Amino acid sequence: MLNRYNPANWQIAWDEVFAAGIAVILAIATAYALYRIIFAIISRLTRDSETKIDELVVDRIRAPAKWSFIVLGVTFVGQYDPQLQAIWEPLARFLRPALLGWIAYTLVKAFTIAMEFRMEVSSDPIAARSRRTRLAVLSRAATFAIVFITVGLMLLGIPAVRDIGTTLLASAGLAALAVGAAAQPALKSLIAGLQVALTEPFRLGDLVKVDGEVGRVEEIRMSFVTVRTWDERVLVVPTSQFLDASFENWSRVNEKLSGPVFLHLDPATPVQPIRDEFERYLSQHELFDGRNHALLMTEAYPESIELRLAMSAQTIGDLWNLRCAVREHMLGWLQEHLPDALIRHRLEVPNGHPKAGEP
Repeated sequence: MLNRYNPANWQIAWDEVFAAGIAVILAIATAYALYRIIFAIISRLTRDSETKIDELVVDRIRAPAKWSFIVLGVTFVGQYDPQLQAIWEPLARFLRPALLGWIAYTLVKAFTIAMEFRMEVSSDPIAARSRRTRLAVLSRAATFAIVFITVGLMLLGIPAVRDIGTTLLASAGLAALAVGAAAQPALKSLIAGLQVALTEPFRLGDLVKVDGEVGRVEEIRMSFVTVRTWDERVLVVPTSQFLDASFENWSRVNEKLSGPVFLHLDPATPVQPIRDEFERYLSQHELFDGRNHALLMTEAYPESIELRLAMSAQTIGDLWNLRCAVREHMLGWLQEHLPDALIRHRLEVPNGHPKAGEP
């Protein structure tokens, strides 16, 4: 039996370590040089391309591709060196799935950026919002799946975890029921997010009314949706709520809407002069799109009548401003031309108050 403290044995061990180190350095240098050559060729091809999307994709995958080349180079060298393989293989069990997950993640992000770049030049805002909504939800779902699978593959590289998983296969049915019950809210949110992406009851940028609040859909995640109101508040609404309860989508097809202005006037008010002035003012207003306008008496009470002045505009924002302008103008016109039409609460004393003339 050789003495392990023999200087000759130490010399042999150091020689093997030195040789393995040189092999690793050469493998890394060769892999890096191969990476630079391949990506130099790819970069030249993308520069000659007519679109910038190719460059975006290549820039995204540079970093994971570089490290993948290096890991593959060291793995290749380890096949011919048992001692290096004994040290490298346990580490490579974590690195390989991690790098594959990184590459898949960057490809998803690069594809998302490329699609967003194409949507920026789209002339149809409704179609662009539709594609952007699907892209946002599906990219998050793909990212979740990539992370979940990558972590699972990395954990399988641990022998103890793999052995425990094999032992628990006999009770997998009960475990699945327990996990399913515990993850029911998360699974419900995940399914709701995918359903929103596929059926599109609303999209990014749509104007919706939910829980009595009106705002623009700002972000769609798997578990919640953020809606920003006109006063810059952010409503956080569970995604499943949009599928379980009713809500209003004011821009589902387009943003062309009609809206009313209500006037409550004295019952003795002549309606036709008000209708003529309303039509005259509306026809000259720059925000009116000419699609719809009408003045109707919608209610008549003993002490008042209700006039509904309907109008339309190209966008929801224009309609809001148009309604405000019409309301302000019509009240000003009534004050000037038909002041008796404005409701006043009067107290009439037929013969005067007995004490009115007393000092």
